[in-house]
Amino acid sequence: MAKLTEDRYAEAFFSLTKEQGTCAQMIEEVKLTKKAIEETPAFLELLAHPKITKEEKLAVLNASFAGRLSESLCGLLAVLVEKGRGGEVLSVFDLFLDKAYEELRIGKAVVTSAVELSDQQKKKIEEKLLSQTGYQSFEITYEVEKALLGGMVIRIRDRVVDASVRTKLDHMAQKLSKIQLGNAR
Repeated sequence: MAKLTEDRYAEAFFSLTKEQGTCAQMIEEVKLTKKAIEETPAFLELLAHPKITKEEKLAVLNASFAGRLSESLCGLLAVLVEKGRGGEVLSVFDLFLDKAYEELRIGKAVVTSAVELSDQQKKKIEEKLLSQTGYQSFEITYEVEKALLGGMVIRIRDRVVDASVRTKLDHMAQKLSKIQLGNAR
């Protein structure tokens, strides 16, 4: 139920930014605000704390963000606090970002490889992803996981392309374990 409520706030905020033509600008502002809140866990605890009054929370929000954030984003934060949803701000931000990225046809991908990729390899991956999807651009996060042994795993939303050596070896091992040898005489 909480997810549904968070989605309503994100959808309303997304609709507002779309109507105002500020969707692209708001993506950057939300990402920066999200990062600031994530780097200050005490701030999120304050927003969610049941014994701190709404007025005190709003005063902290005003002192922290007034004049630094757009009126729209300050308004969203204030509504979340007023409705007792301050602790869900990061989830609302994530849902808004998903909607805004889809609207602007920006793909988000996580590429995990066994070794650090060169700039040229990263460029080729981005070009391949753009040619294989309907996105106009990509925001790609690169990670290194030595346990892959080689190859890479690419995640775009709920799709996963696993071309890692580790997975290929696992599949091979499963196939070999299913082979039943006849009685040798």
